[in-house]
Order: sequence, then structure tokens, then C-alpha cells
Amino acid sequence: MSSRRRFLQSSLMAAGAAMLPAARASSVPTGAKVVSTWDFGVPANREAWQVLAAGGHALDAVEAGARWAETGQCNSTVGRCGYPDRDGVVTLDASIMQGDGSCGAVAALQDIDHPVSVARRVMEKTPHVLLVGDGARQFAVAEGFEPRSLRTPEAEKAWREWLKTSRYAPAINAERRGIPGNRENHDTIGMLALGRDGRMAGACTTSGMAWKMHGRVGDSPIIGAGLYVDDEVGGATASGVGEEMLRNAASFLVVELMRQGHSPADACRVAIERVVKKRPEASKSLQVCFLAMNKHGEVGAFALHQGFVYAVCGAQRQDALLESPSVYTTAKT
Repeated sequence: MSSRRRFLQSSLMAAGAAMLPAARASSVPTGAKVVSTWDFGVPANREAWQVLAAGGHALDAVEAGARWAETGQCNSTVGRCGYPDRDGVVTLDASIMQGDGSCGAVAALQDIDHPVSVARRVMEKTPHVLLVGDGARQFAVAEGFEPRSLRTPEAEKAWREWLKTSRYAPAINAERRGIPGNRENHDTIGMLALGRDGRMAGACTTSGMAWKMHGRVGDSPIIGAGLYVDDEVGGATASGVGEEMLRNAASFLVVELMRQGHSPADACRVAIERVVKKRPEASKSLQVCFLAMNKHGEVGAFALHQGFVYAVCGAQRQDALLESPSVYTTAKT
């Protein structure tokens, strides 16, 4: 090969390299972390942290944390002690998702203690994402989950009391009207985890709105509404009146805003502002809360109304509980 030809080839290769987009500097995660919604996220985070601290996967961590919320305490909006619908039937919803896009969910599931674990089985053992109602129950039983009645005497009593008026009016921050940390102090739990390997996962589980119409499903089991996770960006979860999350594909929206360069806190704020813009009058009388964590472990939240809190757990501290900023600053507790 002539010197001239070698010179031309070298010149072309150099020019081509110069035209390539500059590679973005990779960012090493700050370490394992788990975050979740509401006060009872603190003990739920501790369960998840045991997995992460041992070097476990984020998926195993969020399942462990959500399972604690489903049965580790008896409360009226998550798991086995959830309040029933207006027909007296307790139905559970849950979703789980990995940052690679793998996901599973169940909705309107009856008689099964751990819907989040059934959701994981849907992800891992079926070609589907979401199973509902009788089909979800049938699948759970086939997978070895033992059916049992979930309507507790306390839920039965509350339902019969509700029947006297049959008034359906979800109250803002009703979950925080008790003493902080007690069994009334909770809502849907949404959880996000970042593992030491930089991979993420999330889970969301609930018994839904008390006294809902039979068959109603909120945002929690809907991927992109109550939960969304992408290893390239981060994850988001939501709490509050699920219909608003469904109307706005809320968790997906928050993640996409982070993809555009917004911080987790700013992404949550912009998403909340969209809720207000679409339904300004309704937003004054209902609660919507977003929680997000990006792939670097940065965390942020925003809510419609003051009173939303979220729990953060990492190597330095496992019991942090932070108040979210909000659009409306008059406390509704």
C-alpha cells in the first residue's frame, strides 16, 4: 500500500471518529438505596434493605418490602386487612417491574395474601403482563398460593357501618389522620430500589379505595400509571386517587421527564402541574403524590396537597422520613 493511500485512510478514519457523538461519561450509582411512599414505608424499606445490604437484587428487595406491607401489619388499604368494595368483597391489586422492561401485575385478585408475589410469577412464568379477577386467582392457586378469606372482622364492621350512608367520598390524606406510624397511617405502598449493580426495580401493592364499585381497578397494577422503571433513567411510583394517575400515565410521564434531563423532584413537580392543568377544580379536593428515583440514586417527590411523606433507606440511614413539597400548602390532615 502506498504512503499516499495510507495517509488518506488514516485521515478518513480520523474524520469519521470526529463526527461520532461524544460518549457520555458513565455515572457509578452512589450505592444501594430503597424508597417508598408514606410512613409505613420505613419498616417496609427495612425489609427491602436486608436484601440490598447483602448484595441481593433490587427485584428481590422490592418484593420483600411489598410483602411486608401486605401482611406485616393490619391496615385498611394494603393486603390482607384491606377494606372491601361496596359489595363487601376484598380485592387486591399489585405490580412489579424491573429496569429492563420485564413486568407483571394482578388486579381484582381475591383470597390471596401476597398479590405482589403473584404479580412476579405473572412476569416470570407467563407470556402476559396483567391477569385479573378469577383468572388471576386461578393462576395464583395453580402456583401454590393458598386461598383464604381476607375480610377481617374489623373490615366487616367498617363496611356495615358504611352501608348506613353508602357515601363514597375519598378524603385527602385520610391515611395520615391517626398517630404517625400507627395502623391507620398509610396508603398504597409504592417502592423503588437501586441495587449495588446499578439495576433498578419497583413494586406497588394495594387493596384499592374502600367502598369502590365492584370491579374498579386503580393505577397500582397498571404499568406506566402506578409504577414504571427503566434502568437507563430511573423509576417512579404514585399514590392517591388512582383515576388521576390513569388519566395521565403518571409514572411513565415522570420517568420520561427524567429522561429529558429533569431531576426526580422536578419531574414529579412538572407531572403534578399537568394534573392541575387538566382538572384544576378537581385537583383542589383530591390527593395525588409522585415519588421518583433516578439511576444515580437521587430521590424526589411532589404532591397536590401538603401531607405526603416518603421513606428513604440507604447505607448511612435506614429510617429517613421526608415531607414532600406540594402545590397546595394548606395541610389536609
